Amino acid sequence: MKKYILTLALAVVTMAMSATVKPGIEVLRDGGFAQLKGKRVGLLTNPTGVDNKLKSTVDILAEAEGVQLVALFAPEHGVRGDVHAGDKVDNSVDPATGVKVYSLYGKSHKPTKEMLDDIDVLIYDIQDNGCRSYTFISSMGVCMEACAENGKQFMVLDRPNPLGGNKVEGCLVEEGFFSFVSKYPIPYLYGLTPGELALYLNNEGLLTKGVKCDLTVVPMEGWHRYMTFEQTGMPWILPSPHVPQAAHSYYYAATGIIGETPYLHIGIGYTLPFQLFCQEWIDAQAFTKRMNALGLKGVIFRPIYVKPFYSACQGKNVQGVQVYITDAVDCDLTLIQFYAIEVLADMYPDHLAFDEAFKARFNMFDKVCGTDKIRKMMSKNYKVADIIDYWNKDADAFRLASSRYYLYR
Repeated sequence: MKKYILTLALAVVTMAMSATVKPGIEVLRDGGFAQLKGKRVGLLTNPTGVDNKLKSTVDILAEAEGVQLVALFAPEHGVRGDVHAGDKVDNSVDPATGVKVYSLYGKSHKPTKEMLDDIDVLIYDIQDNGCRSYTFISSMGVCMEACAENGKQFMVLDRPNPLGGNKVEGCLVEEGFFSFVSKYPIPYLYGLTPGELALYLNNEGLLTKGVKCDLTVVPMEGWHRYMTFEQTGMPWILPSPHVPQAAHSYYYAATGIIGETPYLHIGIGYTLPFQLFCQEWIDAQAFTKRMNALGLKGVIFRPIYVKPFYSACQGKNVQGVQVYITDAVDCDLTLIQFYAIEVLADMYPDHLAFDEAFKARFNMFDKVCGTDKIRKMMSKNYKVADIIDYWNKDADAFRLASSRYYLYR
């Protein structure tokens, strides 16, 4: 056991030494926590809020001289990651520090006045996955709104966008389709770090009722827009159970939208979350051949046969393709799932993605897309060509507008 602990400690030290990027928490610490002196601090975080030696931001702030950590705020999965995806998070006390934990994934997603009464500044430190439908950026936004409404400061300890800072795909969210998985009018892949996104939402008047908070962003050191997460040298902490490695952020973007319906098994419940398109009625070899024949940039496919352990298709023999993203920068990630829908509709016209059998999930599919137009347009002919212009119609304009808030080049 001692040998194991020593080996683990050496691995952590080696990992920290190899990191070329310092997250915002390390930059804040290197500056002696100057921005927090004399202030009562609240922290919105989860297990991804760590330094490059895997020490939690909770513990760093709790132990920091001159820092008064008085409250923790828990998003989906909880501060310490002990709550399953989608499950309600309760108010509690953090056992390691004795600090009160307020739930932002239960009765309310937004801090109440009472929750904020005892703090001066609310800090956000969470590693995101770069997709609009991931709920952590929604938690960030509503906390910014609460701080604006209650005269509190808001601080973002910045972290990388794991998809890099140039990947923008998908249309803006449209009226009638705003939800906690599409809270603000941004593309599905938005190409910003959490700090940059906070600046964009705040300064463009996109928070509810156009409120603006007293915002500070503590930037990273060493990060550049071309960097995917693997290039940072930083340790990846799974932000949710089915995103165990940084590369799963790419696969989440490539399959997660169609995963909102029961049409296909996308790997949730098997060892390859977000990496599969499988079903009982698919011929894996034929489907693989057709998908590879498309010649899509940055992705290839192989046949696979699985029996999911839980969730959709549990215990059933299903087959299809495993998705291999070979170049995440050059790949149109979000379109992969729509091409799979197109090919399967041609191969199996009796099994269509938008069949009435899946109607109960159309609302969630549309919310994740930010519009119902993608589903409605594609369901006519099941051709990507019918949706591609609409899907990407806002990307260039958003990239230009958001570039004013870039903190990194």
